[in-house]
Amino acid sequence: MTAAASVRPRAGVRNVVRAALANGDLRRTGLAFAGFNAAEWAVWIALLVYAYGQGGAATASIAAIVQLVPAALFAPFAAQLADRGSPGRVLLGGYLAQAATLAITAAALLAAAPPFAVFALAGLAASATTITRPAQAAVVPALVHTLDELTSANVVLGWVESLSVLVAPAVAGALLAVSVPGAVFAVMAAVALSAAVLVARVATPADAAPSHDDRRPAALAELLAGARVVARDPQSRTLVAVVAVEFVVMGALDVLFVVLAIDVLALGGSGAGYLNAAFGAGGVLAIAVTVRLVGRARLAPALGAAALVWALAMLALGLWQAAGAAFGLLALAGAGRVALDVAARTLLQRSAPAGVLARVFGVLETLDAVGLALGAALAALLVAALGPGAAIAGLGALALVLLAAAGRRLREVDAGADVPLVEIALLRLHPFFSALSPPALERLARELSPLQATAGESVIREGEPGERYLLVADGRLQVSRAGVPIASVGRGDGVGEVSLLARVPCTATVTALTDARLYAIRPETFVDIVAGHPATAGVAARLVRERLSQRQPSAST
Repeated sequence: MTAAASVRPRAGVRNVVRAALANGDLRRTGLAFAGFNAAEWAVWIALLVYAYGQGGAATASIAAIVQLVPAALFAPFAAQLADRGSPGRVLLGGYLAQAATLAITAAALLAAAPPFAVFALAGLAASATTITRPAQAAVVPALVHTLDELTSANVVLGWVESLSVLVAPAVAGALLAVSVPGAVFAVMAAVALSAAVLVARVATPADAAPSHDDRRPAALAELLAGARVVARDPQSRTLVAVVAVEFVVMGALDVLFVVLAIDVLALGGSGAGYLNAAFGAGGVLAIAVTVRLVGRARLAPALGAAALVWALAMLALGLWQAAGAAFGLLALAGAGRVALDVAARTLLQRSAPAGVLARVFGVLETLDAVGLALGAALAALLVAALGPGAAIAGLGALALVLLAAAGRRLREVDAGADVPLVEIALLRLHPFFSALSPPALERLARELSPLQATAGESVIREGEPGERYLLVADGRLQVSRAGVPIASVGRGDGVGEVSLLARVPCTATVTALTDARLYAIRPETFVDIVAGHPATAGVAARLVRERLSQRQPSAST
């Protein structure tokens, strides 16, 4: 079953939230992500306000560049960690690193350290944040059971980010109104530590049995794998380019919010936080739009519409510089930006090769830092040459032109986005398949045939020829021999391997204890993948010998 084929009718907001929050690990991951976003946005605003106080818009741009360049250089290394090992543990390490670097930066600010030292420490904190999204992009598909649940999870995570963008800047603004930027960093260090506590309880399949290649490529080759995919694959390249444009515009807006709040609208330094909060509030309003992405086979139309709304709102903001209009238009722009981001990232998850997924998202993190830095520099140049209003309008026009140029390619990406991420994550739960290389896992995932079993139904019968290998996606199955129950199996377990590998009749009967969702693998595919792969052939041969010689009951069939 491919991603494109697993589509059901669209769900309402309540059903989407229930689908995501019913999964405890997804719930904890989402709450941690909320803390991550809160810290990321709040300290970014605090640092820009601090830098603006040191020397105006030019210094604010320099501060942005100084902290973003190290982040851009570190992002590929961070993403490589998630693909090579346990993305869950890498995610935890990222949150811990973020908490530590934010605390150190807070101490420097509160101790009145020189501005350059503060900017350098902030660069370390920004580098730590690049670990989160690539690791999470690999973790989330391992926590869900279906494509719709994956889309629901991405939609809810988009809402979480929007709420964070709404709340965190408002909190930053309130803290800046009564305290100093160092206090914002200190509070957000505690928030990041809380996120680490939450994800420490999340267990993913890769934590138990990370996949690996038999011939591990050189470190440099692994580091560049994500970049090579983006460079060679037109689908990934198009989606990454769309999100890169988003990053450039966001980087410019971060500086323009400060200029707009202080120089144009006379709202003071805290006003920058409130303008950011209005932008985040628009993301919350996008709930009504992004919920409709669940169950859609095609996401390009929604992505294009969101880009259009965002660009037009920015054009209007550049022409209409009143406080009330600014807050309203920023909310509209925020709604468009969130819908665009959720659609683009979900498409990228569904189209990028599974074996380098985290590293492809690592490319995004690099471009995030580079784009924000370029945007910040561009904003300073545009403000100096044209003024704040024309600078904002020009950014809106630029985004509109670039995204319109990608329209045809986006439709092609949408039509071909079918990487079976959910099925790959399920295969990684099984000891046989977790040892397979990513290309082999993806090939096997595409061979899976969905099968429903009702409670009481026998899916394998003792003494009959083995006709398929069954992998359990949901539900419980009971294994019995000569009518005597000997074991039960659940999600991630499989039955039927001995009869296929040894070419003997099935040695047990397997009956559904509950309604179950299974995947069937054809005998020739199973034997070719398992017996023909060096990492699993020895394990398979030993298992067959043990099972056939065992007199004790076994869960194998």
